[in-house]
Amino acid sequence: MDDNPIITQPEYLSTDSFWLTFIICCVILEIIKNKRNFFMTIQKRVKKNYINNKDLFEALVQYQKDCKEAENCGEEKPIVTKYIGESIYQIASRLSTKPNFSGYSFKDDMAMDGIENCLQYMHNFDPEKTQNPFAYFTQIIWYAFLRRIAKEKKQMYIRYKSSHEMISMGETYEGGQEIALYLNTSADYINNFIEDYESKLIKGKKKTIDEEE
Repeated sequence: MDDNPIITQPEYLSTDSFWLTFIICCVILEIIKNKRNFFMTIQKRVKKNYINNKDLFEALVQYQKDCKEAENCGEEKPIVTKYIGESIYQIASRLSTKPNFSGYSFKDDMAMDGIENCLQYMHNFDPEKTQNPFAYFTQIIWYAFLRRIAKEKKQMYIRYKSSHEMISMGETYEGGQEIALYLNTSADYINNFIEDYESKLIKGKKKTIDEEE
């Protein structure tokens, strides 16, 4: 089969009409191609620079000054500016989509924990030591995510373990959604989850004992 088939002119088109139509189609295809590349480039730039570190730094420094002035005057601390709040929200939202965290069903709770911690420890940002508030907030949110994951896993372990023991002993269990969650989850997954969690607990206790010695 010929890899480069010859373009044939339809019988219902004149020679001039055929080539005019052909040229128009080529132009349209080129426009679509260039427009797609243009928007892809814009999206990459927006994704890369979704937070302006310099602007965020200046806004944060100004907010800290406003807080200090309010404190000296005996007034209430001013509300966090919209720009700072939106920046923190964007950092938390973007971080929750990273491969490390994207698979969890409680990402909204993780993001809320991160935002809450940023607002809580915002006053600890020291502009004399760093001019990178993006990294500062990212670190706070990162550890907030880890704490939420540890908390959720602990709760999941307690549910799985108690349900597993009750069912294995033939006891009735009136847990509503709890028992539905258990029954709809693979037995192998539950067993592996329990074993993995308990194994990490043992390692953690052993590490603590070794450090104390």
